[in-house]
Amino acid sequence: MSGDQGFRRAKIVCTIGPATRNAKTFGRLVAAGIDAVRINFSHTSHEDARMVVSLAREASRESDRPLAVLADLQGPKIRVGDLPEELEITAGVSYLIAPENAASRAARGHSGVSAVIPTTYEGLPHDVALDDRILVDDGRLAFRVSRIEENSVVVEAADDGVVRSQKGINLPGVDVKAPALTQKDREDLELALGLGVDYVALSFVRRGEDVEELRALVGGNALIIAKIEKVQAVRNLLSIMRAADGVMVARGDLGVEVDFEDVPVVQKRILRLSQESISIGVTATQMLESMISSPRPTRAEVSDVANALLDGTDAVMLAAETAVGEFPVEAVEAMARVIRRIERERGFADDTSDLAPPRVHARVRHSVAGAIAGAAVEATERLRAPFVVTFTRSGFTARLISAQRPRVPMLVVTDQRRTYDQLALVWGAVPILHNGDMSYDALLERAASFAVETGLGEAGQSFVVTAGVPFHVPGTTNYMRIETL
Repeated sequence: MSGDQGFRRAKIVCTIGPATRNAKTFGRLVAAGIDAVRINFSHTSHEDARMVVSLAREASRESDRPLAVLADLQGPKIRVGDLPEELEITAGVSYLIAPENAASRAARGHSGVSAVIPTTYEGLPHDVALDDRILVDDGRLAFRVSRIEENSVVVEAADDGVVRSQKGINLPGVDVKAPALTQKDREDLELALGLGVDYVALSFVRRGEDVEELRALVGGNALIIAKIEKVQAVRNLLSIMRAADGVMVARGDLGVEVDFEDVPVVQKRILRLSQESISIGVTATQMLESMISSPRPTRAEVSDVANALLDGTDAVMLAAETAVGEFPVEAVEAMARVIRRIERERGFADDTSDLAPPRVHARVRHSVAGAIAGAAVEATERLRAPFVVTFTRSGFTARLISAQRPRVPMLVVTDQRRTYDQLALVWGAVPILHNGDMSYDALLERAASFAVETGLGEAGQSFVVTAGVPFHVPGTTNYMRIETL
């Protein structure tokens, strides 16, 4: 990075899969600009997860820059069970949906249904009500509940189509009683924590208590991202954000659970509230999906990424594009190009404008920490300082400053390797790992040297420093000072 020219505020999360789980391609992804890698435990074995973490840590050391690792738990995903062959569905015809272990018994007891659709979820008959909708395969097929029995549900098809094994089942508006963490999730979590991942994402969150259950298992060993993809999660956003360290707008299942025209509005609300609550906001799913098989994105996809940035997202995520796509490196490069183009607009680096990211102070404006963060950003702008510096051990001070959306780079000095890697996902942060004395003078010298070496500042320029004193106590942002290079 040379000066502000190479500085990118929003971060890129890249899902690693068969297309990118090798040293050569992974290295190209890092060179293209990824900031975090996602391990999707819905499709990743434990052996492959170990490989991804090893690749990430080695790449971080070789490139001398942080790289966060996010373990994405599958969660209580409801799916179609195993079918001997794909099942043709005809609109207006009745079918029986029953748990896999009861499907064969249910089939023998019903002559009024065309066929049986097995499901992985045993609680289905106890959760749904008459006339509820059941959606299959990302909403491509819809059914209406016409009768509920002890171990099965009779439904009427609304569409013609095909049901295949292991396709997802969504129950929009239904209060699903499935546990927040399955046995598979617990096993995957144990592995992930043992590998030292930086973030854990919880799928199909419904309420703040789901996050708290995960927190009890994670402890302080990783930050938690709550995936918002259920109607109940949208209703309980505030309690979820209070419990989590970040949220992901998981627009795949969310787009099935809520009406498609509501998704942009929900996305804007989630990102605004994430910034207010000092949570990391990630926008995900189908961002550059055409690049699974094309070297260039569509214009609509570029606009989608741009609008997420204008909504204030901290990070944008690539999924199938980099996990199984034909052009994973090109997808990252395209994402980085869009981010840099939007961030060159007036408002990100100069005066405010309609294109500037939202600047929110509501969550902490009356606290000492919030007052210090706001004052640091304001002083940076008044001084026309080229950057702002913060010292942190937990990363809280950096996230607090980030939420104020400073228009200059935020140099974040920490002596904690885990915090260093976690900061890779924080909007506007330029993490600096410090291995020496944790005194103010030593930390200041480290930040100043980095700024000069990278061309971010010149001798004689003033800059703002903020921190929590004493340094070893997390969450005590209470100090601001003006320094000169």
